[in-house]
Amino acid sequence: MKKILIALTAAVLAVPTFSQNWKPLFNGKNLNGWQRLNGKAEYKVEDGAIVGHPKFGEPNTFLATKKEYGDFILELEFRVSDGMNSGIQLRSHCKDGKNKGRVYGLQYEIDPSDRAWSAGIYDEARRLWLYPLTHNPAAKTAFRHNDWNKVRVEACGNSIRTWLNGVPCANLWDDADASGFIALQVHQVGAKADEAKSVAWRNIRICTEDVANYLTSADNTPLVNAVDNSLAPQEKNDGWKLLFDGKTTEGWRGAKLDRFPEKGWVIEDGVLKVLKGNGGESTNGGDIVTLRTYRSFILKVDFKITEGANSGIKYFVKPDMNKGEGSAIGCEFQILDDLRHPDAKLGVKGNRTLGSLYDLIPAPADKPFDITKWNTATVIVQGNHVEHWLNGVKLLEYDRNNQMFNALVAYSKYKNWPNFGNHEEGHILLQDHGDEVWFKNVKIKEL
Repeated sequence: MKKILIALTAAVLAVPTFSQNWKPLFNGKNLNGWQRLNGKAEYKVEDGAIVGHPKFGEPNTFLATKKEYGDFILELEFRVSDGMNSGIQLRSHCKDGKNKGRVYGLQYEIDPSDRAWSAGIYDEARRLWLYPLTHNPAAKTAFRHNDWNKVRVEACGNSIRTWLNGVPCANLWDDADASGFIALQVHQVGAKADEAKSVAWRNIRICTEDVANYLTSADNTPLVNAVDNSLAPQEKNDGWKLLFDGKTTEGWRGAKLDRFPEKGWVIEDGVLKVLKGNGGESTNGGDIVTLRTYRSFILKVDFKITEGANSGIKYFVKPDMNKGEGSAIGCEFQILDDLRHPDAKLGVKGNRTLGSLYDLIPAPADKPFDITKWNTATVIVQGNHVEHWLNGVKLLEYDRNNQMFNALVAYSKYKNWPNFGNHEEGHILLQDHGDEVWFKNVKIKEL
């Protein structure tokens, strides 16, 4: 019996055990180890918490750790006044020169407004919103007004994940910063009366040792990949494929050529650009199509347009159908500057505006789009069901291969093209319509 007990004891001792090593970032008494940056909002220690009080006329202010952190798990609690905005900076830095002290970097959002994007990820003073909670609407109910809220952030390599009160919120893949300081933001306010508002943080602790051993298991939180022309490990596991690698034209050809066009398209800094022409349809370099054809899929394309530009993303394209002038034939996610291009006023009830199924089904007039920024077009095809999305918002959906769809085609510019939109499969196309338009992060998941 004694030998058995000794053997069991030895076996237990041989099993590796992990005890998470938490370190406090705030001692509950003073602000040792922290420094104020950028503005002059006040930070005080009150009842064991750091309390930030805004100051009218001052810009965003940050209380930053003097140390920098790379991989970590951060936990804390916060409480914020309604009507006030705040955030927690992660792996952040200060700008030099005339903006010395201006903080930039990833921010865990604190947002008590009706928008309810708390625990989303914002890139302060740089790329702006990377993970608004439009990507994960279920997480918008996690915030508790006028109460303490529990934060968890896991930053390991390129993976940044957030939780609020135990609810998984953001899942970001990003390589902008490998390390940086952590900071507590007091946002600028618009009125003197706002100085009565406050935001407080307490029980701030961090784990920086053996971080990978304590990461939360993967869940269904939607992933946003902010690394251009790449696939995150989760995307690879889910079956996504890159259609543009950011460096070459591999996988593409001219819609009416057996090779990629020799003019009209260039690759610069990881961006595929169709160059300015005479404004005509496929008259400069011409459209380009994928070498492969696709049936059911999710297609995502980041695009940016110049003022007054016209272009499009087509699917179920049959390049051989149109051997004459003009663009290759297929269903089109319209890309257009609705305010400046005359095509927006043509067609029927706006069915040639941005995001529309071109000349068939209009997208809503009110849609999330900024001509000065990159925007994401998503096309989802599951058999005969198709959806158009723009920047995480569904614009329209339809079913093809039925009487209703055929009736729409019969009253469109495509009425004379046999079986338009009803093919089982087709190529993906990026359009040359004579205006400069940029593309990147072109990826597809076959369903």
